[in-house]
Order: sequence, then structure tokens, then C-alpha cells
Amino acid sequence: MKTMRTCFLALLCSLALATGAHAGRSCEEKKPSLQSFENGLQLAQKVMQSLDASGQQVVVLARAGQDLSKYRVRYSHLGFAYRQPDGKGGHVWRVLHKLNQCGTDESAIYRQGLGEFFLDDPWRYEAAYVIPSPAVQEKLLAALLEGHRPLLMHRKPYSIVSYAWGRKYQQSNQWLIETLAAAMEPGITSRERAQAWLQTMGYQPAELRLGPLTRLGGRITAANVAFDDHPPEKRFADRIQTVSADSVFEWMQMAQLAGKRIELR
Repeated sequence: MKTMRTCFLALLCSLALATGAHAGRSCEEKKPSLQSFENGLQLAQKVMQSLDASGQQVVVLARAGQDLSKYRVRYSHLGFAYRQPDGKGGHVWRVLHKLNQCGTDESAIYRQGLGEFFLDDPWRYEAAYVIPSPAVQEKLLAALLEGHRPLLMHRKPYSIVSYAWGRKYQQSNQWLIETLAAAMEPGITSRERAQAWLQTMGYQPAELRLGPLTRLGGRITAANVAFDDHPPEKRFADRIQTVSADSVFEWMQMAQLAGKRIELR
């Protein structure tokens, strides 16, 4: 417990200076508690131990940042967790993912430790990951560690419900799956080509049922919510198709790119 509290104090000092950036959770302002930090660090520790025991190099990692159960979605946000040497004969796990600047319609790509990934006030202290096949891991690791490549598919304008096959906006899980596509096929250098590859590979986005009042309320009250990239025939039929963490997990298993989902609480 003493070690946990020491970690909490160090992280609190560093995060107090950071600009709010979130994905897969609400942007409500509230002070972090000691208990929430300890819960986050404990979950990060469990995930690290599980990843170490797996002997893998790269996994696709999910957290439950928001309560999306009414849309039949369990996990809200994905990142690539990868293992790299720490320069001292050991190794560390890093997470590469896309985050939205809270209260804005912009986003950026971040590299963080496991602790930071889970210290984002989640709805539920639960994690899950899938292990890509060795061939997929090899391609992913090369792409994640090569300076500019993680930015290749990134588009700064952000909507949390961006259309899965659109290119006006991009949400966090959409960046991840498009980056995965670009890693798999070196010839993919645009989001259009990445999405074409995903369609060829059978990816099916999540379909959220959002009525007009919900859409209107979200658009008026939040800068990071937009629906104008969705085809009118789908939008006005309350069928919002976007990339969810659950749909990515299901597709990777179906396409034989990864194994079954591993859950940790």
C-alpha cells in the first residue's frame, strides 16, 4: 500500500500539469481521488502481469471508460500495447493510442505507460485484450516503432461517433483499426485505402441506435460529437455506424488476425 500511495503522489504531480485528453470516457471535470488512482494502478499491475506471462510483443488493449451498455457495447477505447526494452536489461509496456482534447473537436496520438492508460477515471475498472498472430505482431511492432508511421492514418478533426467509412472525422478506435490495416499492407498510404482493405477483410462496424433528440442534444452540448459525416439514409433511420472496441475484437478473431478476448478485473 505504501508503494501504491507513493506512485499515486508522483502521478498526481505529473498529471496535474497535463492538459486534459480523453477517449472512451466522459469529459466531466471532477477531482481524482486516492481510491480511483489506486484502483487504476492495481488494474494496470494486473494487466502488466498478464501481458508479461503471455510472452507476447503486441496486443490490442481495451478499457471501459464509459458506460455504453445501453448500446450493447462493453469497452469504449482501444490502444496498441507493446513491449520494448527499458535500457536496463528489462522491459516496459507502452500504449500507443489516440486521445481527444476534452471539450474540443481535435485529437492527437499519445504514447503512455499502462498506469496512465488506466488512470483516466473509467466507468468500470476492467480491461481486455486480444493477442494478434505472430505475423500480425511482427508487422504491427515495426509500424508502431517507426517514427512517422503511427501518424500516417491520423486525422485531427474528431467526433466520438465518426462514421466508420467516412473521412471527415476520426475517433480513437477508428484510428487504431486503420493503422492496423496500414501495418498489414505497406501499399496502404491513405485512409481511403485502409477502409477499403477493412471492407475486403469483412470488418463490420457497430451500429448504434440514436434517435433525433439524442443526436441533437449531443451535437449542441459537445464539440466532439458530430453526425454530418453519416449518410443521410442511415442517420435519419437512427442507424449510426461507428468503430467500437467490441466490433474490432470480434472482427480480429473472425478474420483470424487474433485469438479470443482475455478479460481482467
